[in-house]
Amino acid sequence: MERKSRWDPCISHTANEAEAFIAGYFAQTDRKVVLIAGAGFDPRTTVVAQLLAPTLGANLRAIFLRENRPNPNPILLGRAEANISELSKLIPAHEIQEIEVFGSDGAVIGGRNVVNGLNKCKLADVTDVVVDASALSVGTSYPLVGYLTQCIERKKLTANLHLFVAHDAALDGQIKSTPSDTPSYVHGFKGRSTLDEAAGAAKLWLPQLATGRRGVLNRLHTFVSPNDTCPILPFPASQPRLGDRLAEEFLTELEESWSVDSRDIVFAAEEDPLDLYRTILRLDDLRKPVFAGAGGSMLVLSPLGSKVMALGALMAALERELPVAYLESLNYELDEEVSCPGPDSRANLIHIWLEGDVYPQPRPPLSGQPTSVS
Repeated sequence: MERKSRWDPCISHTANEAEAFIAGYFAQTDRKVVLIAGAGFDPRTTVVAQLLAPTLGANLRAIFLRENRPNPNPILLGRAEANISELSKLIPAHEIQEIEVFGSDGAVIGGRNVVNGLNKCKLADVTDVVVDASALSVGTSYPLVGYLTQCIERKKLTANLHLFVAHDAALDGQIKSTPSDTPSYVHGFKGRSTLDEAAGAAKLWLPQLATGRRGVLNRLHTFVSPNDTCPILPFPASQPRLGDRLAEEFLTELEESWSVDSRDIVFAAEEDPLDLYRTILRLDDLRKPVFAGAGGSMLVLSPLGSKVMALGALMAALERELPVAYLESLNYELDEEVSCPGPDSRANLIHIWLEGDVYPQPRPPLSGQPTSVS
């Protein structure tokens, strides 16, 4: 049976092309758009809204997700309030959903809460749903996009689905977080990890290496307990030697605790989510026949660091029903000197047209089910 990829080819735009797409496509008078975006402290919070609002006018409404964590930094709380004020002016027709990331017992409930909140929203009359992942955590953005994709797959939603992210690798590195105590799988992204049939599967862990995240990744390694590990390094990257610095930072893990052969390191373009998406699918395809007679193969993803590469991992996880192991953040820190980005930040804008009219039907199915013989 021939296996085809759902997003290959994929409609995507970067930099000025992304801005041109917004100015052209969303200027059509029949577009009715809902923007779903984070409403937090991240300096990139308002970038996409600034582009969409003047183009769409009254045809745009928004759902702003405010991720609430215990004991927030007062300075970052002030930044969030300023961003919410700006978003409210840009898109008057909006609602703000308060997303409690942790329950009273410390359990991670943010993903479930965002899905429950969206389930109550009326999206039947819209032509396009835009998800801006620039200021959303993995624990929120993955369940959000997974829910919308499944709704479209099951014909419960007929809108086009777009993903945007304002990419800034340097800013991603400046945002520091305090991890929670217990690793878990992202809501809706357990894959086959909890099924009895997967107990004997050969686990391959694919963690994205990120500066300052050694402790997090070591705890995730213990949680996943993989048979093999293939760390993901950015190359090419905005900082040419970033991959080398990360390899040096994680040298102990690579050589000792994770036992990684240099040939097992995965390189993916830092500013192209489709590169990592295709790489993960290729690894999955190569391993399936090898381990078919020995319990099967299972890939486990852990997206950290670059938001762009996290989009590529998200697309692969959606298509192949891959588990995503993650350690939610209790709170964040960001230097006061880091200011909101100006117009130049739009040069790093990335757009993925995830679902909709642009793709011929029938689509290659989700969950890694092979297509029929051609």
